[in-house]
Amino acid sequence: MSKQKPENSLASEYRYETLARQIIQLIQQGTFRPGERIPSVRQMSRQQAVSISTVMQAYLILENEGLIEARPQSGYFVRAVTDISLPELEISAPSLDPSHVNLHELVMMVMNDSANPNLAQLGAAMPNLELLPTERINRIMSRLARKAGKGTHQYHFESGLEELRVQIAQRAVSSGCQLSPNDIVITAGATEAVNLCLHAVCRPGDIVAVESPMYFGTLQIIEVHGLRALEIPTNPRDGISLGALQFAIEHNPIKAVLTISNFSNPTGSFIHDEKKKELVELLARHDIPLIDNDVSGEIFFTEKRPMVTKAFDQKGLVMLCSSFSKDISPSLRVGWVAPGRYKAEIEWLKFTLSSATATLPQMAIAEFLESGGYDHHLRRLRREYAGKVAQLYDAVTHTFPPGTRVTRPSGGYVLWVQLPENVDSLELYSLALQGGITLTPGYLFSPTNQFYNFIRLNAAAWSYPIMGALEKLGDMIVELAGRGRA
Repeated sequence: MSKQKPENSLASEYRYETLARQIIQLIQQGTFRPGERIPSVRQMSRQQAVSISTVMQAYLILENEGLIEARPQSGYFVRAVTDISLPELEISAPSLDPSHVNLHELVMMVMNDSANPNLAQLGAAMPNLELLPTERINRIMSRLARKAGKGTHQYHFESGLEELRVQIAQRAVSSGCQLSPNDIVITAGATEAVNLCLHAVCRPGDIVAVESPMYFGTLQIIEVHGLRALEIPTNPRDGISLGALQFAIEHNPIKAVLTISNFSNPTGSFIHDEKKKELVELLARHDIPLIDNDVSGEIFFTEKRPMVTKAFDQKGLVMLCSSFSKDISPSLRVGWVAPGRYKAEIEWLKFTLSSATATLPQMAIAEFLESGGYDHHLRRLRREYAGKVAQLYDAVTHTFPPGTRVTRPSGGYVLWVQLPENVDSLELYSLALQGGITLTPGYLFSPTNQFYNFIRLNAAAWSYPIMGALEKLGDMIVELAGRGRA
């Protein structure tokens, strides 16, 4: 049976075609912006007084034209449509020799600027406080403090609060990991977890292989311990080069390997599951521990949570670290590590160096996880960050000059941007500060200064008022690029 056109159609359109055209106009006018959710099928059906099938047909047209995208269990979102397609970054090419790290002065300068409320914060990879479950956690902590009384002030030595370790072990199943509560040690954030792991397996002067670029906080830990970092070529799309790592192992006495296998900071790279398995097997053959920081593993934009390297660990060599700082609260300082064969050493180091992690924050997070509130919160957080990453990417493509390259992460909330070769990120940093903007210069992510013309941008705080700051930043980059050509 053929479809009937409406009697009062202005342009002989079907009703779903008219609806699709109206939504396109709203997108073009900025009513629905890139990364934002449009009304659900049922909401649009009620608003426009049309059938659900009419809305579905309209949305199908918009999907086919690349204007919107469906996200499982989240709804329909405006895609970051741009007429400019910036190339992605190429694999890094670091030095073949290990090097000492000496970045602390620059790191502290950048971190101090990130605390300035008068600056447009595009630098430090801090979560968006407006998207965190702060009120819910505060209510839980207040009630627990009254109910538990003195119990909230007692130490939980060694492994930490059992209730929290139970919840972490249960959640690990979704990442392909079979853990018991006794496999886990609670730490003061993922930073302490990584610190304890390096302390357990390395001594001053030892060589640690790291992804290149690597998060500067991890490089700082290497510097504090007097270790040498050996940078391994890393693809900004799928992570560390296993061939290059194999070569490095054959030519250097590597004591540990450090990765962020799910949504690396700063590149957003993601090591697919089969490659994770190959990585773990490679290190197992040489009996080298892998310290893997999964701090952003829950902030994924794909259909399912990626697996962790620990899922493929047969020898207890993988030391899996994570925390709740990026998705619940950075100030509670609650993290954890599943250290495999090194658990006894980690427990001793934890007790010796910091005694215990604060009890009340552990109790509050354990209850939040057990209540199911965490999963509901994560669905919203992933949706919001996916939109903000898309919006920031779209803004960069329109405001930065030719010669720019940028990553397209499928999780986390940072973008790694390569600027034209003659733009120095430290000079840009200084210029941006004068204009009221912070960013993170690429120098911080390598002990050998190989990323001098790179910057990391934080999408978590993205908002349209910040668009003005990004446009100013684009003008500064154009100015610096022009100086170099002259």
